[in-house]
Parts: sequence; C-alpha cells; structure tokens
Amino acid sequence: MTTYALAASAEMLYLDLPFLDRVRGITERGLQVEIWDWSTKDVDALAASGAEFSSMTGYLEGDLTEPDGIDALLTTARRSLDVAKRLDCPRLNLHGTGLDAKGLPVRPVDTVTPAMWLTAADTLRKVAELGEQAGRVFTLENLNLAVDHPGTPFGTAADTLALVRAVDSPHLRMNLDLYHAQIGEGNLIELVREALPYIGEIQVADVPGRCEPGTGEIHYPAIASALRDLGYTGVVGLEGWAKNDPDDALDAFEAAFACI
Repeated sequence: MTTYALAASAEMLYLDLPFLDRVRGITERGLQVEIWDWSTKDVDALAASGAEFSSMTGYLEGDLTEPDGIDALLTTARRSLDVAKRLDCPRLNLHGTGLDAKGLPVRPVDTVTPAMWLTAADTLRKVAELGEQAGRVFTLENLNLAVDHPGTPFGTAADTLALVRAVDSPHLRMNLDLYHAQIGEGNLIELVREALPYIGEIQVADVPGRCEPGTGEIHYPAIASALRDLGYTGVVGLEGWAKNDPDDALDAFEAAFACI
C-alpha cells in the first residue's frame, strides 16, 4: 500500500483545455493539483473548483541575494500566502532566483560566492518565518542547469538541500524534483534517502523529454518502492508533459507509483 499522495501539474497537462477544466480533469482522477503563477489565474474560481491543491508558486519576482530582489521576494511571498490561504494550499514553491517565461533566470549567476550563500540562508530564514506565521510550508526546488535552467544560482539538489539544512525549519523544506536531479546529479534513490528528512514534496518526470514515467531512462517503479520502504508520507507530483494523450500519461504515472 502506498504511503504517499499523488498530484499532477495543471500547467503541463490537458493543454488544449481552459485552465479550470485542466484542474477539474486532474481532480476527477482523484489526484491533487499543482499550479504555478497564481497571479495569472482566477483564484476565486480555483477556490470554488473543489480541487485539493498540493503546491503553488510562492513568489512572483525577486531572488535570494540582492537587496532589491530580497525585498521583492518577501513582498510577493506574503501576497502568495494570502492566496494559499484562499486555496487551502499547504506548500509554496521557490527557486534560487526569479525565472522568466522560458524558465531562464532573471539574474543569471556564473559563480555563487560564500557571501551569497550566507545571504541566501538569511533570506530563507525570513521566508520560513513567514511560513510559520501563516501555517504554510515554503519549498525550495532544485533545477537542472544543463538543459532547462542554465545560470540559476543554488540550482542543484545538493545546493537546495544544503540551504534547507542550514535554515533547519519545518516551514522551509525541499521540493526534490527528480527530473532535474537526474540531469544534474543522478543516483536518485540515494539522493532521496539523504534528503528525506528535509523533503516537503517530490516531483517527477522522465528523462529525456520531461514526460510521464516510462518514456525515458528513469525506472520510477524502483523509486516508488524505495519511497515506500523509507516511509515517505508526502506528495509525489507529476510535473511533466504528456508524450501523447494526457490521460494515458496519468495512467502511466499512477501505475509507476502504485507500489503494488
């Protein structure tokens, strides 16, 4: 029997449908729903949809290290918490810096200095305090730098885990994206094992292509078994494209994580 819940991204599935219908389609499958930028959505309609929201983006702009970026991140994190309350969404997702519409960093960084590490940890402590006050959890997501997000500071799984460990707050956890980790680092089961005490959510897609399990090189049933054996009780979310039919993609995702 599985010990975790399953979710899927409404941003990447049922793309021929209006957004609210995507949310309904995922909900009708019995899955939780992930959304990204809430500012582009009809929040009232989402709140009335009956969906159970797993996570949403927890900021609109900003970064972890520059004074103006820190101010923008904290300001928009507060606004995001207000929306999370309306949607009863428990987790709000962050990145090492703001990303543009193509997923590229607004402020690309070639070298992360020791001073930047200290500032980032301090910023994340402030973010965790906001989460504690609101009864929500912020998650810091790892990103791959080789394919999708070159120049993103604190992007690797090792980096995000180090920052979450340094802050050591239950209101700041890691969003461990195994698609990104496979491209950047590999050794996924050992990564899950090491990060487990700090994981707030796990996201998955196959490599290459970022589609559903079974379309690439990652053997997700083995990861599902490891999660069961480790006693993971959080959420596993499909943050991937459908290679063909979205219902077939969700069938493959659910089959991979059935842990029969």
